[in-house]
Amino acid sequence: MKRSPLAVAAAVIALGMTVSLAACEGQIPTVSAPTESASANPDLTEDQEQEMREALLKTIEDCNEQKNPANLGQAMSGPELEIRTSELQVAQKTGKLDPKTTIPTDITQTVIPTDNGWPRSVFSITTTTEDQQSKRLLVFTQGDARENYKLWGVARLFQGVEMPKFTVPSIGSQMGHPTDENLVMTPEQAVQRYADVLQNGTKSQYAGDFADDYFRQDLQNLSQTVQQGMERNKGSQEQTFTPVDGQMQIMRSSEGGDLVVAQINSVWTRTAGEGRESLPASDSERALFGDGKATSTMKVTYVNVIAMYIPPAKSGAQITTVGAERQPVKVEAV
Repeated sequence: MKRSPLAVAAAVIALGMTVSLAACEGQIPTVSAPTESASANPDLTEDQEQEMREALLKTIEDCNEQKNPANLGQAMSGPELEIRTSELQVAQKTGKLDPKTTIPTDITQTVIPTDNGWPRSVFSITTTTEDQQSKRLLVFTQGDARENYKLWGVARLFQGVEMPKFTVPSIGSQMGHPTDENLVMTPEQAVQRYADVLQNGTKSQYAGDFADDYFRQDLQNLSQTVQQGMERNKGSQEQTFTPVDGQMQIMRSSEGGDLVVAQINSVWTRTAGEGRESLPASDSERALFGDGKATSTMKVTYVNVIAMYIPPAKSGAQITTVGAERQPVKVEAV
């Protein structure tokens, strides 16, 4: 069966979106001197963070080499477990891993919390990859005292993005909360409103609260290109974005703002017109769809990981999205 020009165009644009994210490089957070108010001890030493991180990445690399997600749960949780499982399922079909799956073993900075309770999270920034892909923001979480840390989320940083400052690891930083105040808006509100902006674009009532970013630009370009093909064939498309409850990690910066990493799932429904079949729009979608029988409507579920900085209320500044990751996890004909 031949693919329609619409499906081909969408595949090209979707691939371009992956490349543009992978090729962007962000500036790492600047380390600031400890403050007099810092009194609690950090939860980990830098050596312990390194030991934990390298052990987890070794397990993940073993899964990568085998192209088998069976043991990923030993090292991953949250959105990253969903994303890497999908990436390995795709690799089983294509024979190779997408370059964006690379996670450098070396880091440029780690942000370790001082909080006594659980759950806990550690934020670490990697170096660039050997092929000069962007630095990764890694988020490790520990559910309770009896659990090991796992890699909860990965976001690829954007080109030229300005990151907030944090205290040195030997002093540690405070974890934030979804309802943190004294910010331009709470983290919970920011994630909900950013999802609305992703869904409605410039028509969203919250569009002015967020600085423009690469992730949103790529989504808009993809949607516009697909829409042109849809209109020619009397088809339609719709994308909905929904924050996932409980899937948010927050670290307070020394500047008074919050660095937030959150999971926002999306569903992209594409309906072909004039008796046509709706087909996968990328290599990843095609691999996940496999031998499925196409119909006029295709429904694709994506997991999106968004990293954003929420500045203090007194700054009056916009919220800045500093990095992201996006991966289809389910493709179905409906």
